[in-house]
Amino acid sequence: MTRDTCATAPAAARNPFVKPTSSQPTSTSARFDAIDAYVEQQMGRLRLPGVSLAIVEGDQIVHTRGFGQARPGGETPTPQTPFFIGSLTKSFTALAVMQLVEAGQIDLDTPIQRYLPWFRVADPQASAQMTVRHLLNHTSSLPTSVGELVLADSDDSPGAAERQARSLSSLALARPVGSAFEYSNSNYQLLGLIVEAASGESYADYVQRHIFDPLGMTHTYTSPALAKQNGLAVGHQFWFGLPVAAPDVPLPHGALAAGLLISTAEDLARYLIAQLNGGRCGDAQLLSAEGIAEMHRAAVACGTGGRSPFERLLVKGIDLGQYGMGWSVDHIGHTQVVWHNGTLPDFGGYFALLPEQKKGIVLLYNANTHWYMPVLTEFGTGATALLAGEEPGSPAFTRMLPWMLRAQLLIPAFQIADVAATLRLSSRRGAGPQRRPSTGKAWRLHFVFPFILNLLIALTLKPLLSKRRGYLKLYMPDFSMIAAVGGVFSLVWSFVRAVLVISALRNRGRLP
Repeated sequence: MTRDTCATAPAAARNPFVKPTSSQPTSTSARFDAIDAYVEQQMGRLRLPGVSLAIVEGDQIVHTRGFGQARPGGETPTPQTPFFIGSLTKSFTALAVMQLVEAGQIDLDTPIQRYLPWFRVADPQASAQMTVRHLLNHTSSLPTSVGELVLADSDDSPGAAERQARSLSSLALARPVGSAFEYSNSNYQLLGLIVEAASGESYADYVQRHIFDPLGMTHTYTSPALAKQNGLAVGHQFWFGLPVAAPDVPLPHGALAAGLLISTAEDLARYLIAQLNGGRCGDAQLLSAEGIAEMHRAAVACGTGGRSPFERLLVKGIDLGQYGMGWSVDHIGHTQVVWHNGTLPDFGGYFALLPEQKKGIVLLYNANTHWYMPVLTEFGTGATALLAGEEPGSPAFTRMLPWMLRAQLLIPAFQIADVAATLRLSSRRGAGPQRRPSTGKAWRLHFVFPFILNLLIALTLKPLLSKRRGYLKLYMPDFSMIAAVGGVFSLVWSFVRAVLVISALRNRGRLP
């Protein structure tokens, strides 16, 4: 249904997720049917419990639809069903900063110590060099790992964000401030504190009064308790590729400005209308057109800083686009796309603008895991491609990831088989000489190869012994369980097994 929402409110194809098409434009109805069918197909492939969709064109919401279930055994999500939106929050924080810039209360190129005099990292010079713009563009050199720690800190006291920011005083930066892009939630946590310092309001009150209320975003919340009273969807965590309801996941209150807002597909559609129309939605002018353009301007190439070696391997050779202020900037075919995704342990989101076509799309999901970040980005980019008149692509690495999650179950399967085989070897009487393998072959077959495999499994314990363990338990619960149980077992079993196997082989004369 098309609604005049705001009137009633107080490069060549280089993106790996799409491929160019020469097909003729389809009718509006057929295009929405194709997007709906794509969403249903992706939901089935990824086993997503529920999805909420909204599409805007110009200053209108032209299509909304819910899919699946908002909660186990419950209703289909509606356009007004609240979801946690994860890092879609960052564009709201960037907008708040830019509003204060235009009000003369923040200067983008002033060191952040002007607004947060207590802020420090280990290097005093780096502390003094870090500006508001560096935070907005993720070029402050604050590492990804520190931002992950924020997400695993469930301190819900009013001063949680400042306490966590003050803990950076002993942090040694790996590179000079401003030298490269590295995505970190800590950047936007600090920006939330700057909004508070410059405006004299709490972050929650500021975004309510200056963004939500003017846009008529009546189902958008900073309070999870209030969102639950108004039908908050139930989130799910993926365990080996299967969604499991997780209604009580700990919330990192200090990360509100980085990724903890709660909204609906319809309210976010209103927000996208303002982004597409020079900051205006109906009578509300949130920001000047120049300010919106600055937020959407590609400022820095998105690199692989902060990614694990495995993640860097997955994206090797892929253009990751650029980053502006709370928005990523890329192209679908020849059409510019300004977008962001959002990831929490149990919720996900994606929204995108097609500024040249004056279109936008919102997708909200009530299930997630760390490894689904590229998968759900592919999902969102594919739907955006259809909206832009392109055909969605499907990179091989995103097709593999759901199966890789399920493949973690091969680790306990191997361990059970190894225990059974070892016990059988230890209890069996010697075979005839003609059936006995050579000493070298027996050593490799029964000892070396299994011992190496067990030690490799034991190495999965290493991340759980680091500062990231809290993040891993929240965002990768299946891996964390396999690493904790399987890793400890393999560490102990590798040595027990060595004694059993060496003893068995010596008794049979296969070892000296």
